Amino acid sequence: MELLHSGKVRDVYADGDDLILVASDRVSVYDVALPTPIPDKGALLTALSLWWFEQLADLVPNHVISATDVPDEFAGRAIRVRRLDMVPVECIARGYLTGSGLADYQRTGTVCGVPLPPGLVESSILPEPIFTPTTKAPQGEHDESITFDDVVTKVGAETAERLRQITLDVYRRGAELAADRGVLIADTKLELGWAPDGTLTLGDEVLTSDSSRFWWAENYQPGRPQYALSKQFVRDWAVGTGWDKTGPAPEMPPEVVEATRQRYIEVYERITGRRW
Repeated sequence: MELLHSGKVRDVYADGDDLILVASDRVSVYDVALPTPIPDKGALLTALSLWWFEQLADLVPNHVISATDVPDEFAGRAIRVRRLDMVPVECIARGYLTGSGLADYQRTGTVCGVPLPPGLVESSILPEPIFTPTTKAPQGEHDESITFDDVVTKVGAETAERLRQITLDVYRRGAELAADRGVLIADTKLELGWAPDGTLTLGDEVLTSDSSRFWWAENYQPGRPQYALSKQFVRDWAVGTGWDKTGPAPEMPPEVVEATRQRYIEVYERITGRRW
């Protein structure tokens, strides 16, 4: 196999016509990889993605070929996938107001050009889920929010509308299934690409603790930050250290590592109904 790309948290190998996508135990926040790994993180994200790909297969095709036909050294945290020509935007759906979306709303009353009602607060549920795309910045740089019109400029009106519809359909399906299990999905980021036959296809990971904000439904209360079952917990810790969001990132203490690992396990078990 040939190593094609080593990202902040994933490594991509070429194996003939296929790719082997390997999820590491690395964690990144604010586009910077932290020096401390989270044990089992790569395997947890891989298992959760595979579960979601199955639940979403009737909505959108995905890139998965096999979860078992991978090198032994990567077993449990790698998948064999089809090559895709990736769309040059990050596809994000939001059902609740938090993070950068909240900051945009407080400044402008909109998120990525989508107007929202006045009076919303931290963690408010939105009247309906919204599509809030961003640029796909090179490694080391930050993604920037863009409008739907910007997506049209990048990929054309027909593809832009299809991206928006797929993103919102996936979010709604995911949010409904997770809510039945006591988990709220505040927002999520998708990666989509074109298969050789021109079909828009879901790639990378989907509805994981790295690509989504998960909250416990029973503890949900708008007007304040929520208990984070996702990478948001690490973001909050990192900011609390006084870190300026540029490399190098601080080392995570053991108690933060274990607390993060337990959150990833909790959300995996609650959503899938399987024991880790």
